[in-house]
Amino acid sequence: MQFVNFEKGCAPEGLTIAEVDAPVLTDDKVLVQVHAFGVNRADTLQRQGHYPPPPGESEILGLEVAGEIIEVGATVSEWKVGDKVFGLVAGGGYAQQVAVNPLHLMPIPENMPYSSAAGLAEVFLTAFQCLRLISNVKPAERVLIHGGASGVGLAATQLCHYWGVESAVTASSQEKLAHCQQNGANLLINYKDKNFAEEIKTNWPEGVNMVLDMVGGDYLNRNLQILKRDGIVVYLAMLAGRYADNLDMALMLGKRARIQGTTLRNRTDEYKSALISDFSTTCLPAFTTGELSVNIDTVYAINDVAKSHARLESNNTQGKIVVEW
Repeated sequence: MQFVNFEKGCAPEGLTIAEVDAPVLTDDKVLVQVHAFGVNRADTLQRQGHYPPPPGESEILGLEVAGEIIEVGATVSEWKVGDKVFGLVAGGGYAQQVAVNPLHLMPIPENMPYSSAAGLAEVFLTAFQCLRLISNVKPAERVLIHGGASGVGLAATQLCHYWGVESAVTASSQEKLAHCQQNGANLLINYKDKNFAEEIKTNWPEGVNMVLDMVGGDYLNRNLQILKRDGIVVYLAMLAGRYADNLDMALMLGKRARIQGTTLRNRTDEYKSALISDFSTTCLPAFTTGELSVNIDTVYAINDVAKSHARLESNNTQGKIVVEW
């Protein structure tokens, strides 16, 4: 089969199409013919040499795929050959075929193309995990979402709107903020010309119940300033660098605040299975009714896979980057 090869530390232009043996199917997995795959920050970090796959997982890039099941392991009863599916893999998604845990797959919603399904799992499951499992946000509560125009940011905004949770978002341009508004955001903040903490205090003086942050850096103490008592700040990434503010311990203690980091790729199979089951029951039908939708920034052909990484690293996307075979 073909796959996307790379040398650790290479630039996006170093991504090439090469040949490798197809995966050997075990009794407890299914084999998926990949028609499209999503591109994620973890992929660009792995290419750069900063984010190796979990032990025992494929060294091939890729965390989410959409395609068709072409072979089913002997002990698998949930799926059959020909089923159209999408879901998570811990590695190996940038290939024409990938062996997948059957509990990490979901049926592609009716009338959804492979390109959209390939951009659904990672961002929506990440947002769902942060909002529901970690923070347990409830209707009528308020959430601040940094990186509002990112794939995860837009998914989180949609989920908030779907659940009756008010959301404030930060982004770098009016165009991005308009896109956030179309996805249900209630309060729009251009962080280039406004201090988000001051904007929250002006518009929502009582503060927010939760902050979803993938920026870090000098956002930490400002996040705490606008957090309600017993609120939580959830960190997904560190786009502003590895180190953050000097933590204001008095502010954290006074708010009884929680600060939590989370990832998805290195979670256990059992955790991912439970997360996917919960999401499938709670949210997946809404993609058929149109209450939830996948935001796609750009779909690239496989021969332009290098452009997909360059596009993501430009930090100017509005939604998901997807590549089709």
